[in-house]
Amino acid sequence: MRNIAFAGLGAMGWPMASQMKAGGFQVLGIDALEQKAQEFNGQAISTEEESRYFASCEALFLMVVNADQVRSLLFEKGVVESLGQGACIVQMSTIAPDDAAAMARDVAAVRPDLRYVDAPVSGGVVGARAGELTIMASGEDDALARCRPAFEVLGKAVYEAGEQPGQGSAMKAVNQLLCGVHIAAAAEALSLAEKNGIDALLMLSMVTGSAASSWMLKDRGPRMIAEPGDVTSAIDIFCKDMGIVCDSAKASKAFTPLAETARQLFVSSSQRGEGQLDDSQLIRTYRLLNGTG
Repeated sequence: MRNIAFAGLGAMGWPMASQMKAGGFQVLGIDALEQKAQEFNGQAISTEEESRYFASCEALFLMVVNADQVRSLLFEKGVVESLGQGACIVQMSTIAPDDAAAMARDVAAVRPDLRYVDAPVSGGVVGARAGELTIMASGEDDALARCRPAFEVLGKAVYEAGEQPGQGSAMKAVNQLLCGVHIAAAAEALSLAEKNGIDALLMLSMVTGSAASSWMLKDRGPRMIAEPGDVTSAIDIFCKDMGIVCDSAKASKAFTPLAETARQLFVSSSQRGEGQLDDSQLIRTYRLLNGTG
């Protein structure tokens, strides 16, 4: 696999597509914003040129916002029909397991020769820029084997969840459950320290060196007690992701009360107009409830 198209040149997609280009792949960047695609490609690409490229490329990678955008690109814009014989569609956005499975079925109904790989990622913008993402992939063995060289450029670890599209997204949902709950737990703990008059920096120093620590506490904790700054992952992203977690739990009849509570905290923050702040600022909701904000 050498010639690919990469759709979605946002905060995650741009560095991922750039990593693939640096890794020796021929990459055509695609984005809803034509200016962004033109900047990535170094020139404007006409519709005819794009179609010719689709017909010759070996894979289409997608890193867009949600399942609706995936479906729009594949079906409404006709990309499924444009791809060359036997190409792989590698869907790396965070979407619901049921949506991933349905997308694969719909692709197969239109183009049974194409291969659909469900491969969401974890690691955020930092991991994307460093080529150190964790990739959770599911799909047919031959498709996963074809994608592995690209995965090795993008990530530090690849976990093959199974042969059925949707299994990779189910693994990502479990991952996001823990991420969301850990952020909420860190915010709750540090806000409790503040409520009791304990210096937040001192508290953070103590707990990050104890059995109470977590990766999220170490990463988000310093940002929770600092003034809002750069956004690594927005609160609205976790509103979406925790919605996927809770919906997939309901679909499988799983009991996830901690995930439901964390989701409501993120939604509350977003509804107050804080959705574009870094997700570490979930602590502001606790401060508001505690009367310390």
